[in-house]
Amino acid sequence: MQTQLKKADESMGRRVDHMCKEFAEIRAGRANPAVLDKVKVDYYGAPTPVNQLAAVSVTEARTLTVQPWDASVLRQIEKAIQVSDIGINPQNDGKVIRLIFPPLTEDRRKEIVKDVQKIAEDTKVQIRNVRRDAIDKLKTMKKSGELTEDDLKQGEKKTQDLTDKYIKEVDRLSAAKQKEILEM
Repeated sequence: MQTQLKKADESMGRRVDHMCKEFAEIRAGRANPAVLDKVKVDYYGAPTPVNQLAAVSVTEARTLTVQPWDASVLRQIEKAIQVSDIGINPQNDGKVIRLIFPPLTEDRRKEIVKDVQKIAEDTKVQIRNVRRDAIDKLKTMKKSGELTEDDLKQGEKKTQDLTDKYIKEVDRLSAAKQKEILEM
């Protein structure tokens, strides 16, 4: 039973970690290096992430600076950013690329908050699916005689407690992200 609970705990934790990564990639008017995580540059025939070719830093609240270690790759990085879906036009001065994030409109903020809520709700569904699977496995163990009725009830309660803990964490992180977006 402990193994099942540990697996469920780890699985739920991975779901929350994934949600946090998705939140970091949301472009919320503030410069965040994570928006470039999905941008790949064709570097000698291999798709390479920008952060492996350049130093990416936040110079001001709404400005991201990309400084390649190899100046010859500057144009490829610029092109990769232009064709990506981040929606920001890079400014190239020959040495560094600057990405200036425009301030968000109220409507755009509300759209982003809806996206955050959807991501959080999807994560909750995934956590509940992990709970269902864990309880199903415990019931299977009871049928095969590995667990007693009391062990099953205790396992179901512990699984529900885990679920409640992670759902609260998702709600807390979601509320914090929504507040961050609406207060900019």
